[in-house]
Amino acid sequence: MKNKVPKHIGIILDGNRRFSKRLMMKPWKGHEWGAEKVKQLFEWCHEYGVKELTLYCFSYENFDRPKEEFDFLMQLFAKSFDDMKTDERIEKYKMRINFIGRLDMFPLVVREKMYALMEQTKKNDQYIINFAMAYSGRLEVIDAAKKIAEAVQKGTLNIDDINDEVFKGNLYIADEPDMIIRTGGEKRISNFLNYQGAYAELFFVEKLWPEFEKEDFVACIKEYAQRDRRFGK
Repeated sequence: MKNKVPKHIGIILDGNRRFSKRLMMKPWKGHEWGAEKVKQLFEWCHEYGVKELTLYCFSYENFDRPKEEFDFLMQLFAKSFDDMKTDERIEKYKMRINFIGRLDMFPLVVREKMYALMEQTKKNDQYIINFAMAYSGRLEVIDAAKKIAEAVQKGTLNIDDINDEVFKGNLYIADEPDMIIRTGGEKRISNFLNYQGAYAELFFVEKLWPEFEKEDFVACIKEYAQRDRRFGK
């Protein structure tokens, strides 16, 4: 199975609030459980040789969450990024941390921690973690189109030279996920990696994200290894 392990996995971390409700906790407390699960996920991916991980953590639309929940989430992000800065796995695994999305929407204290992590890990190249924050797949395509239009307007890009590679090079990330996992029982991708995920193998898991365990991850890997990826051929 080792030679059929996906190099790049995208995960939609869905179900934190429903998990809280099930345990009769404050609606946003499930995000703490979800954050701990992400730490475990890093180990699973490293163990199985996954080279890139893109996590849908906070969407563009999530800014409409109730203020109390939003404020809690910002504090949780800030703490999680502080913890990550001193995580020994950063250097041990040569992890590069990226944040993708409209990051300028976040409070300054959160943005500063994001940029500090990216600067700290920018030379690492063995294991890439992309956190999709203030992210929207549609807005990513719009932002890429604007960058390309500006290049054409400036004369640095010929319109006839625009192709798939040029377009991907202007997205937040160019790498395409081999598989996308969504927890929480919903069967849609919800505006996640719309362009890059065109040929990704999709996996929909009934468990809520805080309930997702290593055996669920391994089950997805095993099924992926059995699928015949033809890319339309």
